[in-house]
Amino acid sequence: RQWVGDALGIAAAVLWGLTTLVLRGSRLSNALPEKTLLYQLAVSGLALTCASALHHEAWPALASLSALTWAHLGFQVVVVSFASYLVWFWLMRHYPATRVAAFTLLTPVLGLLAGVGLLGEPLTPRIAMALVAVCAGTWLINRPPRAAGGNRPQRAA
Repeated sequence: RQWVGDALGIAAAVLWGLTTLVLRGSRLSNALPEKTLLYQLAVSGLALTCASALHHEAWPALASLSALTWAHLGFQVVVVSFASYLVWFWLMRHYPATRVAAFTLLTPVLGLLAGVGLLGEPLTPRIAMALVAVCAGTWLINRPPRAAGGNRPQRAA
């Protein structure tokens, strides 16, 4: 049944791509990043709450949650769901989608480095090569274009 997880991963990638297309190709391209974020979080919150209810998930009593749990939830809400997406929507409004989207490939790089630094996970040569390849690909996508004749344009001082 591993194929179910693989299919969901592919579906998530397609839906993320469609999100970018909707942001760039609809009236949302002119909306303020805050408004776009509000729409996304409101729809996501409602959809996830409904999915949780449909699957009869047990919700813990709020008073039973530890301070560490609240701190983690606060980080997830403020940094992950609010600040990072607000920056993402601002970037999508001001820069080409192809260049900005390439930076999403840095997510697994940062996740792996966090695992190594915070959890003491091993950084094997194979993982290090993969990290270098992802970073090199992101640089190649975002490097300045070559001028006619193969020379790079000179930047004005």
